[in-house]
Amino acid sequence: MSTHPPSHAHEPELEGDYHLVDPSQPGVHLDPANIRVEPADIAYSTQMADALNTTLDLQTLLVRTSELVRTVIHYRIFAILLLNDRTHDLRMRFQIGHSTEAQRTRVPLGRGIVGQVALTHQPMLINDVSKSEHYVSVNPDVRSELCVPLIAKNKLIGVMDIESEQADYFRPEHLRLLTLTASRIAQSIENARLYARIWRQAQTLTVLNEIAAELTSILDLNALLDRIGHLLRRLIDYQMFTIMLLDSKGEILITRYAWRFGSTHVPSRRIPITSGLVGAAVREWRMINVPDVSKDPRYLPMNPETRSELIVPLFYKGRIIGVLDLEHTRVGFFNEDHERMLTTLAAQIAIAIENARLYQAVSRQERQLELDIAMAREVQLRLLPTSPPELKNAEIAVRFLPARTIGGDLYDFVDYGPGRTAIVLGDVSGKAAPAALFAALASGIMRSAALQRPEPAQMLAILNDAVGERRLESQYVTMLFSIWNDESRTLRVANSGAVQPVFCRGGQSNTVLTEGFPLGLFPNVAYDEFTEHVEPGDAIVFVSDGILDAQNAREEMYGSERLGQVLCGKSGCSAQEIVDHILEDVTHFQGGQERFDDETIIVLRVR
Repeated sequence: MSTHPPSHAHEPELEGDYHLVDPSQPGVHLDPANIRVEPADIAYSTQMADALNTTLDLQTLLVRTSELVRTVIHYRIFAILLLNDRTHDLRMRFQIGHSTEAQRTRVPLGRGIVGQVALTHQPMLINDVSKSEHYVSVNPDVRSELCVPLIAKNKLIGVMDIESEQADYFRPEHLRLLTLTASRIAQSIENARLYARIWRQAQTLTVLNEIAAELTSILDLNALLDRIGHLLRRLIDYQMFTIMLLDSKGEILITRYAWRFGSTHVPSRRIPITSGLVGAAVREWRMINVPDVSKDPRYLPMNPETRSELIVPLFYKGRIIGVLDLEHTRVGFFNEDHERMLTTLAAQIAIAIENARLYQAVSRQERQLELDIAMAREVQLRLLPTSPPELKNAEIAVRFLPARTIGGDLYDFVDYGPGRTAIVLGDVSGKAAPAALFAALASGIMRSAALQRPEPAQMLAILNDAVGERRLESQYVTMLFSIWNDESRTLRVANSGAVQPVFCRGGQSNTVLTEGFPLGLFPNVAYDEFTEHVEPGDAIVFVSDGILDAQNAREEMYGSERLGQVLCGKSGCSAQEIVDHILEDVTHFQGGQERFDDETIIVLRVR
C-alpha cells in the first residue's frame, strides 16, 4: 500500500450503515466506530477526492477510480457495477480482466457476493471464496474477493468488486481504505450520471426542435414519411418502425411506411382497428408500451423477431389520423424517456402529415380548382383564428376579405404566456391557391417557431431563413409581428416589408416607422424592433397593402393619411366598430371598383 504525506483535509465520514466483515471470523461484524483512520488514509481519501472532482465524464471517472485503487491494491480483476433503477439489477459499467460472458451478466440483488453487498449495503472481504455460501463462480481461477457498496445520500449507486486468483490476497486495510472512500466515489458517479442525463435531455430538446421545424416544411407525403423514419433514428435506436394511417372511414389502419433492420419497404398491410396492439391504441386513444409481446394476447405475430413494442397515436384536431409503431428485439427496450419524446413529437408529426396530405390534394386537383374552390376557402378560414383573444386592458378586432375566393393574406393571434399575445399580419406575394398554400406553409413554420416564444425581430429572422430555404419561384412573404403586453400596455413591433401600423392618440395619427426586407428574399437578415407605450383610448391599426393600395375610378390610392383620419375619427368606438368603419370607407372610396388584392384589417384599442 502506497502512503502519502499527512493532509489537513477533514477526516472522511462513513456514509450509510456500513459493517465490516472480519475475514478471520465469518459473520462477526465490526463496529464502524472502532475503525482507526490513519493519516495515510486521510491523504489517500483526499487524493481520491481531488482526482474525481475534476471530471463529469463517467467513463473518465471510472478509469481514474480504477487507477487510484490500483495504487493501494495491485489487482488483476476489477469491476464497477452500477444499479439499473428500472430493472433493479446490477450491470457491469467498467471492468479490467473479466471475460466477455462476465461483462454481459446482469446481477440481481442478493445473488452472489456482489448481489449480497448491494442488498445488505455491507462490504465483504472473502479470502477463500470456496467457503462462502454466497459465491457464484464465473471465473474458476478466482480464490478471493473484495466487494464494497457505493452509496450516495443513503441510495445504492452500485458496487466496486475486486477479485484475485490467490487466496488470502486482500488485507483488512484494503477493505478499510475502500470503505472510507466508497461514498466519495459513489457521489462522483452520481454527479457524472446526473450531468449526462441533463446533457442528453438538452440534446434531445434540440433535436426535437430541429425535427419539428423540418417536418413542417415537407409537403410531399411520401418524402415526409421517409424523413420521419430517418429523423426518429436520431432519438431512438429502434430496429423496426411503421407508420400506419387510418382510412377515410377511420376503420382500417393502412401501412404507409415501414423500416426493417436497415431497409425501407411498404408491405400491403391493412389492420382493422378491432384487432392487434395498433388497433387497441386507436380504440383506447392512448400510447401502448408492451415490454414483452409474447405475454400480451393482443399482439399479432407479424415479425417473429419482435420482443417489445411501442405504439403512439397521432392526434390532429381532436381525432386520430394514424399511429407510429416501433419494435425491438430486446425485451423491455422502450422506456419512459422514449414515451415522453414521442408524445412531444407525435403532435408535430400529425400536423406535418396533415399539411402534406392537404398540399397533395390541392396539387392533384389543380385543374378542377374552380369546382372545389369553395371548400378550399373553408379550409383556409379554419386555419385562421375564429375570434380575437379577450384581453383585460385592450380589445382586438379583425376583418379579412380575399380578392378571390381564397387569398394570400394571413393573420394570427398566438398566446405568448401570461398577459402576452402575439399579433401577426402577413401577406404572401401572388393570389388565389398558390398564395394560400404558401401562406399556410408560412403560418405553420411561424406556429412551430412560436413554441420557443422568440421576440418579434428574432421571429422574423427565423421565418426569413426558413422561408428562404423553401421559397417557391417569385414567392415571398411580408409580415408584421408584434407582441402586446396587456399588463404594461406596451407593443413591441418588427416589420418585414409589410404596411407600417398607424397609431392614433388624442386625435392625432402617426405611422409606426418600422421597416425590413420581405421574408425569403435575402439570407441572414437582421430586423429592427420598436416598442410603443400606449395609453387608455389609444388605437393602432394593422392593415395589408390591399387597403392602402385600393384604387378608385380616377386611379387614386386610399393611402395611410386617409386611414389615419378614419381611425382617429372613430377612436371613441369599439375595436370592431373601427374595423367596420374603415372597411366601409374603403368600399365607398373604391366606388364599385373590383378588389385587386386581399384586404385585412386588425385594430388594437386600449381600454
